[in-house]
Amino acid sequence: MPENLVPQGDLDDRTLRAVVEALVFAAEEPLTIGDLVDLFPGVGEETLRRLLDDLARACGEPDRGLQVAQVAGGYRMTTKGELGEWVRALFRSRNRRRLSPAALETLAIVAYRQPITTPEIQAIRGTDPSAVLDGLLEKKLVRVLGRKKVVGKPLLYGTTRDFLAHFGLNSLEDLPGPEEFGGLAPSLSAAAAAGPFQETEGNGEDDDDEEVDDETEDENEREDDGDDS
Repeated sequence: MPENLVPQGDLDDRTLRAVVEALVFAAEEPLTIGDLVDLFPGVGEETLRRLLDDLARACGEPDRGLQVAQVAGGYRMTTKGELGEWVRALFRSRNRRRLSPAALETLAIVAYRQPITTPEIQAIRGTDPSAVLDGLLEKKLVRVLGRKKVVGKPLLYGTTRDFLAHFGLNSLEDLPGPEEFGGLAPSLSAAAAAGPFQETEGNGEDDDDEEVDDETEDENEREDDGDDS
């Protein structure tokens, strides 16, 4: 980050702690240690981690409504889980990114079964997910990972860091159990327990063989670099 974009001047420990708190609150994406190191090159990484830990402990007090959570490899200030009903009551009618049942089902299948193709999703849901996938791509909740090495080389889809951040997950290991998805639970349970998706017989290629096109891989790397900048 150019020096002229960073406020100048020495910060004492108390002020620096307040600045870190403000940054965690204001950041649109989870704030990483790398972000803080860029902003405060003269402050050691160990000190910055300590300040974050201090902030997390302070927000952990029972009379506080916010907490500092680790999300998608960074830190984000969120409301406490036990207060969720109050927050949902406020934003239920405002949530512009609320997903339709079809979008939520498709996203759940992608999350549990990635990398996965459109025909594979259709085999689980029973309907063509193409339009839903377009919407999820636009919302940056899924992305194209490459192409599967079968006849037709269909696109492979997977979830994004925005997906983790949107649902408050630190990693895919934090996904809830398939049983929480109601009528879709049997399909998701089978998807989660299965290995790579098996194509139908007669496709002329190895079922499990997947490849990522160099061009698609390069585009995704550039997208990731842009997200991290």
